Amino acid sequence: MKNNYVLIDYENVQPKNLAMLNGHKFKVLIFVGATQARIPFELAAAVQALGSNAEYVKIDGSGPNALDFHIAFYMGQIAERDPDAYFHIISKDTGFGPLIKHLNGRKLAAHRVKDLSEIQMLRISKATTSKEKMDAIVKSLVARGQARPRKTKTLANTINSLFLKTLEESEVMGLIELMKKQKLITIDNEKVSYSLPTSQV
Repeated sequence: MKNNYVLIDYENVQPKNLAMLNGHKFKVLIFVGATQARIPFELAAAVQALGSNAEYVKIDGSGPNALDFHIAFYMGQIAERDPDAYFHIISKDTGFGPLIKHLNGRKLAAHRVKDLSEIQMLRISKATTSKEKMDAIVKSLVARGQARPRKTKTLANTINSLFLKTLEESEVMGLIELMKKQKLITIDNEKVSYSLPTSQV
């Protein structure tokens, strides 16, 4: 399973739901602007509850996109030591789009969402119907870019990992069959090719 990193653009988004990350294996980096002098108690308490899995990064200097460049730098550092990283950028700034596209093209998983509640792994636990599970699978595969599974067995393992290995094999194969029926994938001699929606970054 990929290691998940949450990078929060605190100048752009001030999350009030950080506690929802408790119990999940996320590494959290909160990037604070040079002129942001105060952190609300609720956020500080939520960060403290995450222990060593969370830290603040106070950026140096200010100016247009200064914080964004810091996030990009840290992502590069993490990717170098952890090629299996999955980056979740929390920001309303659509300027991250080209960076995410570039990373996906280099088989690095990354996406941007506006709120922590939009992170797929956090939404998975609420997915009960086949449609909800399909939506979660498709969004996860879109975010992977070129790093998508190329064999049926690998796809099955990826889907089950997405649901924290709680699915029976029959349900996983049923979801794969549903993807085939919806023409999201084609399988030829165990090789998988994709016709997924355009990535939303």
